[in-house]
Amino acid sequence: MKDKRVLYVSSEVIPYLPETEISSTSFEAAKMVNNAGGQIRIFMPRFGNINERRHQLHEVIRLSGINLVINDLDMPLIIKVASIPKERMQVYFIDNEDYFKRKATLTDEDGNLFDDNDERAIFFAKGVIETVKKLNWSPDIIHVHGWLASLLPLYLRNYYGNEPLFSDAKIVTSIYNQSFDETLNTEMQEKVLFDGMEENNVKHLEEPGYVNLIKTAVDNSDAIIISGDNVPDELKEYVNRLNKPVLPYKNREEFAQAYQDFYATKVLKQ
Repeated sequence: MKDKRVLYVSSEVIPYLPETEISSTSFEAAKMVNNAGGQIRIFMPRFGNINERRHQLHEVIRLSGINLVINDLDMPLIIKVASIPKERMQVYFIDNEDYFKRKATLTDEDGNLFDDNDERAIFFAKGVIETVKKLNWSPDIIHVHGWLASLLPLYLRNYYGNEPLFSDAKIVTSIYNQSFDETLNTEMQEKVLFDGMEENNVKHLEEPGYVNLIKTAVDNSDAIIISGDNVPDELKEYVNRLNKPVLPYKNREEFAQAYQDFYATKVLKQ
């Protein structure tokens, strides 16, 4: 992986949020590439429960200051950055006062999904892509973690399909265990269609539950990694029907080398 550029886009990364399968895997995978001489960029949302002072987040003025259109509304994009201690890795945070200032991640204090999680996912996908464009950084691999990041492959392949910066990038989506049973806002499909998507590309979003969000991601990905040990059977069967490279689930002791081998022999060789 020496000199290869890998963009990690995750809904959560340690040490900024508590340790989960997603947050630890996102961190360890990036660390593995970084230690192997690759170049990495990490993006995540700037959730309001991230302690900015403790983690020394600061706004990057040259990257902030543009508006993203979400469902016909202009929403300001703010970019913040921090360095993971001892790892020489920077993390970029996608921020917006309306979407991410609340002191929680994806659910309220009663455990209910926020009504605007659909728009937050759209904003996150667009925000990452627009920021990478401003950085003028062309990745070889884009690795997506977590359902809040699941629209990124869709937007890269369609809305930004003619963007030369990403023309050679391979997209990998990691699939984790199901994290919610409800559906997001039922107007999600309409909001994505507002961006000029073809209806066939967003067919799963008619019922935007966890499984259908991930189906949308894998449809627009070049390779899939099973990163949870209890992935829904419907997703496993769906992935198996696709003619795409798939890395089966690996435990914490195995996954770092397995990811590196998968990147090198299956993803980049396509």
